[in-house]
Parts: sequence; C-alpha cells; structure tokens
Amino acid sequence: MGRGSVSSGESARKAGGARGALRAVTAGLLLIGAGAVGAVPAAADSSPSASPSGDSAAPTSAGTSFRTAAEIDQGQTATASASTGDYLYWSFPADAMQRPTVEAKVKLPAAHASATWQIDVYDGLRRRQACQYGAQTRTAAQDAGSVSLSCTLRTVRAWSEPWADDPLPGTYYVRLTTVGLKAADLGLPVGAEVRVDSKDVGGAAAVDGSLGEPLVPGIAVKAAAEEGEEGEESGAGAVLSSIEPDDGWASGWWSDRWVWTGIGGVLAALAGVGGYALTRGGGRPRA
Repeated sequence: MGRGSVSSGESARKAGGARGALRAVTAGLLLIGAGAVGAVPAAADSSPSASPSGDSAAPTSAGTSFRTAAEIDQGQTATASASTGDYLYWSFPADAMQRPTVEAKVKLPAAHASATWQIDVYDGLRRRQACQYGAQTRTAAQDAGSVSLSCTLRTVRAWSEPWADDPLPGTYYVRLTTVGLKAADLGLPVGAEVRVDSKDVGGAAAVDGSLGEPLVPGIAVKAAAEEGEEGEESGAGAVLSSIEPDDGWASGWWSDRWVWTGIGGVLAALAGVGGYALTRGGGRPRA
C-alpha cells in the first residue's frame, strides 16, 4: 500500500507538472499571437507608400517627351488639354513592394471618328513595362463621349537580376496617345485625366537585395557631385526628378518578413520547452 501511494503521488506530480507546462506554453502562444496582430500593421505602416496628397497641386498640363514629363504624386489626378495625335507624358515615383495602377480617361469631342487610345508605362531605364491586368488599349466608337484605360503593373522589386525586366524602384513614365489615327482626325481637341494609385504588397514581394540608388533621372550625377568626384557645374546642371515617396525611398532590407521570422523562432522555442516538459522523466527511481 505504501509503495502504491508513493507511485500515485509521483504520477499526480508529473501530471500536474505537465499541465503547468501546457498552461505556460498556451499563455506564451496567446501573447505571441496578440503581439503579431499589433506588430504586423505597425510593420506595414512603417513601409513607405505614397498617400493621397490631394489634387490641389496636381499638374494641369502634360509633357511631350520623357524629359518634359509632368510630375505627379500617387493619389493625385492630373489633367491636360491636348489634341488628337499628341503624345502626352507624366511621371510618378514607385517604391519597392508597391503595385502601381495607372488609370486614364480621355474626354472626346462631340464629332469624331472611331479611334484607338493606348497608355504605356516605362520604368526609370525607359523600359516598357507589361501590364499585369487592365484595359491598356481601347477603341472609342464614333458616338462615345469618353474612353477609360487602366494598367496595373507587376509589383516593384527592391532588386533584380541585370537581365531581368522586373519593375524596380524609381521614376515611372506614363504615355497616352492614339494608335492608327486617320489624318482627317488629327488636331481635334481632347481632355485627359490620369491618376496613379498603388497597393502595398508587403513582405510577400520582398527580395534579398536592394539597388544602390533608385532609378531617378540624374541620380548618378547627383551622387557623384555629393562625393566630390564631379565639379559643381555638373551637379547643378543635372535634370533631377523632384518627386519621391512621402517617407522617402525604402532601403530594401526591411519588410514584415522579419516580424514573422521572429514570431516563428519564439514559437519554435516554446514548442521545444513544452515538448521537454511533457516527455521528461521523473529522475532516478526511488528505492
């Protein structure tokens, strides 16, 4: 009877210790989960993204080439008056882990022939970027009062291989024009509206690497002038873009992947402690 009661007491102590370990692990998991819920939005908010800055400072004209492109911020609606056959250019900044969407609307005159309108988007290296989805080209019927176009780019990557055609951080150019226009329809007055918005994809699009500088016009000349490798005249004569994301350009190394990696490491440690508490023995057997 004595040995049986001792064995029963030891079993009860072991069971109590296991239940205590399970309670500790459960409490730790709940704390980690609560911390994850608060940390992920904070990490998302810390990543740079362009916020709507209102249309008060939006340009009311468009450029006619890459060098004279009108600069717009994301969230602004730029307008322009032009004629059919013109090439209209705008530029905007896009940072890593953003997925920009360009929307354009052309207001047509009362009397016009059928015409096809198209928007093209180019990156800082002036490489034409393919639209992931959207109506990039549309034909306006003779009785149409307007035509709407859209182009959603692929997610901007912080770094990519030199041979790849991936979107990279920097200045992007939008070109709006007609395709296959008849000579009789050249010069008709039209109105254009362009708006750029983006979605912050987050750590799902993070890569292990970053560019030395964003692809902004004249950034190499500016960097050389700051380091003293070029004269003051060269730095002053560079044509630089004056637009950038509200929080500046991202460094490329931070993403919410770090938050989830840390949470995974803590969970693994708690799981190891809980497993040890459940499987450990009672020590040396009593005589």
